[in-house]
Formats: sequence, C-alpha cells, structure tokens
Amino acid sequence: MSETEIIQNVTQLKNGSHEALENIYDNFSPALYGLCLKIVKDEALAQDILQEAFVKIWSKANKYDENKGSFYTWMLNITRNLAIDNYRKITRHEIHSIQTSENSVYSLKDDKMDIPIHQIGLKDLINGLPDEQVEMIEYLYFKGYTQQETSDELNIPLGTVKTRSRTAIASLREIFKLFVLWI
Repeated sequence: MSETEIIQNVTQLKNGSHEALENIYDNFSPALYGLCLKIVKDEALAQDILQEAFVKIWSKANKYDENKGSFYTWMLNITRNLAIDNYRKITRHEIHSIQTSENSVYSLKDDKMDIPIHQIGLKDLINGLPDEQVEMIEYLYFKGYTQQETSDELNIPLGTVKTRSRTAIASLREIFKLFVLWI
C-alpha cells in the first residue's frame, strides 16, 4: 500500500468507511499480529488482542493526528499497549509453586543428614532476633518462599523484605562468630 493510499484510507476511516478499515486490516494485520504474538507468546490470545486493537483503531480513528507520527506507528502503539496489558494480566495471575523437598534437585534426606533444626540450636539462635527478622528467616529459609512470595504473602514491599532478610542474616552471622569464639 502506497503512502497516498494509506492517507486516503485513513481519511475514509475517519469518515466511518468499513471498506477503508478492511483495506487497512488486510495490509497491516500480519505485522500487528506478529507484534502481539511476540509479546504474549500465545496464538489465540494474540488473535484476540489484534481484534481488540482493530476495534480500538476503528473507534478512535478521529483521534489520529498525522502531525504526531505515521498512521502505522499510531496503530502499532495501540496494539503494543494492548498486548503488554494482556501480558501483565497473564503474568500477574500465574501461580508460582514453592519448592519442597519432594521436588527439590537436592534434598538432605538423600544424604541421610536429616537433623532437626532444634537439635543444633539454630531455632534458639533465630528466636533471639527481633520478630520481624525471625519472620523473614521463617518464610525465606524454613518455608522456602522467594523474596517476592514473602512480600506478597505478608503484604509488605519487596525492598522491606530484602532489607529485613539482609539484616537478619548479618545478625545471625555476628551471633555465629560469637558462638564459634565461645567454643
């Protein structure tokens, strides 16, 4: 499609021409579909997003301003934004499984080293920490949560989880140094 034909189709599209929309769809949908597919990596969802994009292009055609950029770039931005929004919805709703000893690559049970934590006194040392640090150790090391999962579970910012866990580890390191020196 030449630049002149694009301009004619855009003008007709702004006037509500279904034929202009069909021409634009026929010429640009493969590229826009490819963009969708690259972002969401699901063919059915990419087709849905493409359809939604063309509905939006149809309904907002009068908002296109040729002084701000090409029509293709305008359509590309609409399509890309819809694809990114859908991708975020997908990734937000994914369920992340927490690794357990049954699905772990390495398990202490495999090496016959199943020593309960309370027997080596680790729980007692940890319980000497402030409550917020004990909570981080519990979630991150005993329950096997990631920092992001801990943040989500406790409804606190990820940065707070990182700071508290780093502080807890530093505190434990100091306790262990004193413990080793004492022995």
